[in-house]
Formats: sequence, C-alpha cells, structure tokens
Amino acid sequence: MKRNTLVITGAAAAASLVLAGCGGSSSPEAADGPLTITLAGWDFASTPEFQTLADGFSEANPDVKVELKEYPAGDDYDTALTADLSAGSGPDVFIVKNLKNYVTFQAGGALLDISDVAAELDPATGGLAAMEVDGATYAVPYRQDSWLLYYNKELFEKAGVDTPDGSWTWDDYAEAAETLTEEIGGKDVTGTYLHGWQSTVQGFALAQTQGASLDGGDFGYLAPFYERELATQAGGAEPTYSTVTTNELTYQAQFGTQKAAMLPMGSWYIATLVSEQASGAADEFEWGIAPAPQLDESTTGTDNTPVTFGDPTTMGVNAAIDEEKIEAAKEFLAYAAGPEGAADLAGIGITPALIDDTVADTIFGLDGVPQDDLSRFAYTTHETLPENPVGPNTAALQTILGELHSAVMSESTPVDQAIDEAEQRAADEVG
Repeated sequence: MKRNTLVITGAAAAASLVLAGCGGSSSPEAADGPLTITLAGWDFASTPEFQTLADGFSEANPDVKVELKEYPAGDDYDTALTADLSAGSGPDVFIVKNLKNYVTFQAGGALLDISDVAAELDPATGGLAAMEVDGATYAVPYRQDSWLLYYNKELFEKAGVDTPDGSWTWDDYAEAAETLTEEIGGKDVTGTYLHGWQSTVQGFALAQTQGASLDGGDFGYLAPFYERELATQAGGAEPTYSTVTTNELTYQAQFGTQKAAMLPMGSWYIATLVSEQASGAADEFEWGIAPAPQLDESTTGTDNTPVTFGDPTTMGVNAAIDEEKIEAAKEFLAYAAGPEGAADLAGIGITPALIDDTVADTIFGLDGVPQDDLSRFAYTTHETLPENPVGPNTAALQTILGELHSAVMSESTPVDQAIDEAEQRAADEVG
C-alpha cells in the first residue's frame, strides 16, 4: 500500500525497547479533573482518524480525555516512536503502523498484554486472529484495508468492454486490460495501472496461492504472477515499472485523471477518490469497485468469497503506562476496535477492522461512492489475508523480496533466476 515500511533491526530494536519498561508515562490527572491518556499518531492535518477516535471516545466517556501526540509520518514514525519508548517518554497508546514490526515491539517489551480486550471483540474483526503471539495478544486492529479493483465505467463503455462482474480471474483482467488499451489507448491511456509497490504482485500471490508461505523458503508461487505482469507491461496495457518509478507516477493521478481504466488498490482509495473528485483534483467520471481478480474460478462469483490481502492497522498499550491509566487505555482500545469506533471511522470514509451493516450503510451513504450491488459486495465480502504475516523473520524476508520485485519488474533479472537468488538469500541470511 502500499505503505512503505521501515525495517527495525530486530535485536538492537528489541534491546532498546526493553528500556521502555524502566520509565513510565506522565502521571494521572488530579481527582477533580478528567484522566488523560495520550495517543500517538501522525500527520494530523490530513489524517483525521486519530482526532475522530479521540473525540468519539471522550464524548462517551467524559471522565477520560484522549490527548494526541503527533509523530512524523512515513518511515520516520517508527524511528521517533521507538526513541520515545526507549527513553520512557512514550505515549500511553500507540499505533503499530507496520504489521511486520509488531513482533519487534512485542519482543522488546514495549506492548502490554491486552488479551482480555481482544477476547471481548467481535471475532469478525478483520486481522484480529493474526495478532496472537504465543497465545497472547498485544495489539488490536482498528483499521483493515483490503485490496480491490477500481474501474472507470465510462472508459469501459467507450471501449465496448463488459465491466467486471465479480467472476474475473487474473487472466480475465489481463485480457480486459489489453482490449481496453487497444480500443481507447494510445500513449496517454492504458487499460490498467500497476503501482510500483512489491505488494501489488506479491500480496496477491501469497494470499491466493494454496500452500504459499512467506517463511517456507519456497518463493516459486510468485512466478506465474510476475510472468503475467511482465507480459501485460510488455504489451503496453500498463505503464512499465521503469516508467512508474523513474517518472514517479502516482496511482491517484493515473486513475483519477482517466489515464488508466482499471486500478488494483486498497480500500483506503475510496475516500481519497471521493475527496479528489469533489475538490477537482480528479476528473468527474462514473466508477465502480469489483473484487480483486482471483487465481482461479474456485473463489470467483458473488456466491463465493473472494480472497485478497491487506494488513490491519493496530493499536496497543505502552507496557510502561501508569497503572492507574490501564483500564481507561483498554476501554479506549475496545471502543476503537469495536462497533462504535467502526461507525465513527466509516463516517469519515475510513475502512474499519469491523465491517458490519452500519459501516457499509455509512460508507455507501457518502456522496460520490458507487451505489451498485457489486461495489457493495466487493467492499463487504472478502477473505483478507495479511501481506506481512506476524513472525520474527517477516521484516528480513520482505526486504529480500522487495529487491526481487525491483529486479524482476525492471527486467534486469529473469523471474526464475530472481526467485532462486531470493531463496538462497533467505536460507543464508534468515535461516
């Protein structure tokens, strides 16, 4: 997403985080005032979810004030947060932004065991089961974006191509991209757009391939996905990886200004596209959402559950929190990951971890969101598997696979050779 992630060096980071247990956060408020708990976030001006959750919880719990603590956005968030946690000045509650670093925070002693909170959440909460480590849970998901297929209905109509109906495999998608390019294309418009992130290929391959495992030592499951993408870009149905990276193309501009008829992207893009069309940053056109294309027909169609990927965004409690604040912090997590927090997030276009009828009605009640049945099905119905399965080797393996992605998509290394080299590196460097 996707969102670029920072690899925190395991042993060193864990050692520094252990120091967080030596110091506590600020003392509770006086008895005649509200109890204050601090919540870490980033880029408050353009990321309203933190203030929304803080306000929603405090409104229902006037004896508790949630005070925001802003950190840098992007990769610097983890760096700055880790420094504060190590110094004993960390926030009471913080976002575990990157799932692959969850184990680092947990192993370093920075996260409080909140298994009691997790046990009370709806089991349907997206990503919840993946947060368990050795029988305990240290962070709970409040967001769960899933990857979908966005398409421009007007360009499909212009090209005379049938719009997605939920039955597409990746071969159907590739064929449609080729036909769209032939009918409406040229150098300025392509049938689809694939962003440069490794997840655009590897996330789907890991989620949809039976038996695939990030830490199993065998990356052969990536081969057919890469071969298809290389053929698609070679045929001109999408910009090449080199064009995307060299020209710093953005998926928002490519789809939003109708330079691409299709876009595989996360559900967070719904709110972005609606906002950009309202502001004029994106063109006005009719668009829709379909399930992500599937590996084979066993998971296609609206009678089945399509398989896709997406990491949850989670929050946990600082293990060094003052004892008097623990109950309030846990109640805040239960609210953020529960139906009340989900409804509040949906009201600003954010996809929460818990998608129920109230959330779906709220999202599809927003001006500019498509109203067709398939769009609602795609948003509400899917099995979402993690891009970064929780484990001690995830960060190191994803670094290796990121280099594989660049080598293959830039066509500097053949697919099979790149996979062989990545498997050897995983064996040598990770074990």
